[in-house]
Amino acid sequence: MARYTDAACRLCRREGAKLFLKGERCYSEKCSFARRHKAPGMHDNSRKKISEYGTQLREKQKTKRFYGVLEKQFRNTFEKAERMQGKTGENLLKLLELRFDNVIYRMGFAQSRAQARQLVSHGHFTINGKKANIPSMILKVGDEIAVKDTSKKSAAFENLSSRPVPAWLSVDAEALKGKISVAPERADVDLADLKETLIVELYSK
Repeated sequence: MARYTDAACRLCRREGAKLFLKGERCYSEKCSFARRHKAPGMHDNSRKKISEYGTQLREKQKTKRFYGVLEKQFRNTFEKAERMQGKTGENLLKLLELRFDNVIYRMGFAQSRAQARQLVSHGHFTINGKKANIPSMILKVGDEIAVKDTSKKSAAFENLSSRPVPAWLSVDAEALKGKISVAPERADVDLADLKETLIVELYSK
């Protein structure tokens, strides 16, 4: 499976936004983006004029990297959003929020989306009582997610994240389980200043 293997903090600096790719480190003084806002590389791009296409591309790249999705998966998710009723951009974000790995992260069972993907791939969770290990699965309202009984003593679940759980999820931290109570709304997306309309414009060309 293809995946990004370079330094994650470079992605935040490249997109000019904190994408919270390193879990708790992103909230500490060690955060590279907090110390160095400039894009990686030896040249200063702050004065370079960005075209309309460039602006749209950067918005797509920022969103992909925030959710940890590669191009093919992202494009497939966009095409699925197009077929749904409602605004394509909002549908896209809702589908990304409902990805299995993102739900695990948002429930606080992982410190980052990257760790959530790893935990899911290693088979530590069940959905509605059945083992599930595909991070890209799109979950639905009513699905119940739980840590497998054999995994509950794993060191990965000793210190759960203290991040607030979004309203569309319900979590029982002691039992290490949760449920998708309602569908996520556009306002539930926690990436600041995201302009999903730019992504729609990019793919519509």
